[in-house]
Amino acid sequence: MGILPDEIKPAMQGVIPSHVTTCSLDGTPNVTAISQVYYVDPDHVALSYQFFNKTTRNVRENPHAVVWVISPETFDTWDLEIEYDHSETSGPVFDAMDMQIEAIASMTGMKGIFKLKAADIYRVKSVKKNIGERIPLSQIDTQRGAA
Repeated sequence: MGILPDEIKPAMQGVIPSHVTTCSLDGTPNVTAISQVYYVDPDHVALSYQFFNKTTRNVRENPHAVVWVISPETFDTWDLEIEYDHSETSGPVFDAMDMQIEAIASMTGMKGIFKLKAADIYRVKSVKKNIGERIPLSQIDTQRGAA
C-alpha cells in the first residue's frame, strides 16, 4: 500500500495549477506555480519540467520540495513532501504528461507555448490533507473594487 490516497487523484489532473516550493543549497527559497503534478503510482508523482530553471537548479542541489495541490471537484487541498528521484524525457509517463499539457495549453489559448522538457519523478515522503480553509472566506473583502 502506497502513501498517496486515491481521493487525491482529482487534484492531479492539471485543472487547477499547483504550487511547488524548493530551496537552494544556501537556503534561498523559491515558490512557483506548476502546470501539472502527475500521479505516477501510490508512492511517486511527476512534476512537469517546462520553464522553471530556478526550481530545477534548486532540486539538483537540494532534492527536497513541497507541493500544494487542489481538487477541482471538492476544493480539498493537499501538501506533499517530495524528494527528487530522476527525470524522464520519453516513455509512458512523459507521453501522458505531454498530451495532458497540450490539452491544457489548447484550452487556455496557449497552444504552442507550453513544451514539456521532462517529467521529473519524485518519491512522496509525506502527504497531508488540509482541513479547513487556508484563508477563511469571511476575511476576504468581497467589496474590493466596488464603486
